[in-house]
Amino acid sequence: MNPLVQLRGQTYALGSLDKDVQAKLKELRQTDFVRRLWAKDPTLWHTDPVHQKIIRNALGWLHITEQQVHHLPRIKGVAESVRAAGFKHALLLGMGGSSLCPEVFRMTFGVVPGYPELHVLDSTVPAQVRSFEKRVDLAKTLCIVASKSGTTTEPLVFCRYFFERMRKVKGEKAGENFIAITDPGSLLEKLAQESQFRDILPGVPDIGGRYSALSNFGIVPAAIMGVNVEHLFSRAERMRHSCDSGVPPEDNPGVVLGVVMGELAKQGRDKITFVTSPAIWDLGAWIEQLVAESTGKEGKGIVPIDDEPLGPPLVYGKDRLFAYIRYSGGADAAQDAKVTALEKAGYPVVRIELAELINLGEEFFLWEIATAVAGSILGINAFDQPNVQESKDYTKNFLDEYKKTGRLPEEQPILTADGIKVYGDAANRQVLKGALTLEDALKAHLARVQAGDYFAVNAYVERTDASHQALQAIRLRVRDKKKVATTLGYGPRFLHSTGQLHKGGPNTGVFIQITSDDAEDLPIPGEPYTFGVLKSAQALGDLKSGSCRRSARPSSHPARCRDPAADNRAPARRLPLL
Repeated sequence: MNPLVQLRGQTYALGSLDKDVQAKLKELRQTDFVRRLWAKDPTLWHTDPVHQKIIRNALGWLHITEQQVHHLPRIKGVAESVRAAGFKHALLLGMGGSSLCPEVFRMTFGVVPGYPELHVLDSTVPAQVRSFEKRVDLAKTLCIVASKSGTTTEPLVFCRYFFERMRKVKGEKAGENFIAITDPGSLLEKLAQESQFRDILPGVPDIGGRYSALSNFGIVPAAIMGVNVEHLFSRAERMRHSCDSGVPPEDNPGVVLGVVMGELAKQGRDKITFVTSPAIWDLGAWIEQLVAESTGKEGKGIVPIDDEPLGPPLVYGKDRLFAYIRYSGGADAAQDAKVTALEKAGYPVVRIELAELINLGEEFFLWEIATAVAGSILGINAFDQPNVQESKDYTKNFLDEYKKTGRLPEEQPILTADGIKVYGDAANRQVLKGALTLEDALKAHLARVQAGDYFAVNAYVERTDASHQALQAIRLRVRDKKKVATTLGYGPRFLHSTGQLHKGGPNTGVFIQITSDDAEDLPIPGEPYTFGVLKSAQALGDLKSGSCRRSARPSSHPARCRDPAADNRAPARRLPLL
């Protein structure tokens, strides 16, 4: 296999698939694709006028590095003010695009001496909220409330909870321990003004959440925790120039990567598996959201696989593309050997060399360009997220019902065994009919998994080392047995990440949703429901959105007793751990 070497430390080993990539790059040159991309031509993605309007207002990220250079003095001033005030902790309260990039900074750079330690909360599970509260000294904690729309449920309820807690510590001066990052004119901006927040930093209206890494949503928390944001931007600018409008497709690293992703997906290699060096292990979670939420719609999509430990070539199907992002200063020899083995076995492998950790700025821009290009090749709008809103609407309906009746809907379980209840819709009930044990139920459900599918565990539980290891063991057992791609998501976080792909993407997913009762709940100030109720409503909304899909497209595997009204293979509704 002869690798195709590209710019900026990128290498592509694609084998026979390389010819399709080269043909597409030639076509993009003939159609003036790169210039049209930078001119924000919406016809690259969609012919529908409604979609084109969305696209025109979603490409501000192309020029964000140029714009942010002028705002760096203020950003650095905010960070220095926070540092001078003696804050020891910074608690980011966000979800999806407003939390994943800051989390990458936290997990990559750790605690920078002399700066506050950054914590990122993006879970409504009561135990998770409580665990974050215990990690900080509230009096010395800056709460960063981040929401682009300013109406996202999770950041708002986090804000209410921690503002009330802060009032008990600082009284009427509680607002001094809060800043907001939100689009101008939003509800959150109004709340921040009324509550006399320490500062309010604006989002950019024409940048969607998952493309906002280099806007204030990513850069302000990075500056506050002590990352050298000037250096970060210089690296991002370097990648922007490498991907600029005058760079032809075959020499353009972002376009080449996007063509590889899109073309291979069309050829059946639609599971892109991220392999990251230990020092940058969390980068895959950010790319996962970007790819899943951008491409998973209209029955199409690229399935991103993050945090699935590498195995030998024999455990993988022929639907995989591997992307190895390797940190030169902290490479893992065993990881290198496993990737080389995959390449030698004929699997397509993309290699990206990261010389310094600060080069994350390059990676953010590279993958944004690549994902936008891949969306164009797949023929979908890479900048909307219709099923994310659908899930939110169902959740709101369940909460409205709870406000009226004081309870959430509950159906009869299909099976109760060993303290675990198994639920499912009509199609699942038929498949699991006759199961007497949990093992029987799982065996029947997993029998649906076939080559080319992916298996997803969606868990509305606290993420601890123990729970993560147990859930990882489940996905690896399925991967090794069935030779299919697997994903693991924690609710409600994954709703703003892979959730769009699950509901709007290709009909190849087999799901298990796990919920649990809460040993100790937490109230939400100003609401009649608790964090536990909110979490349960989100799980129900996720289920409802996933099982009540468009009925126009028939199931590609009708023999699996899938709900004919669903676009996804019918999930085992949930496995609440009691």
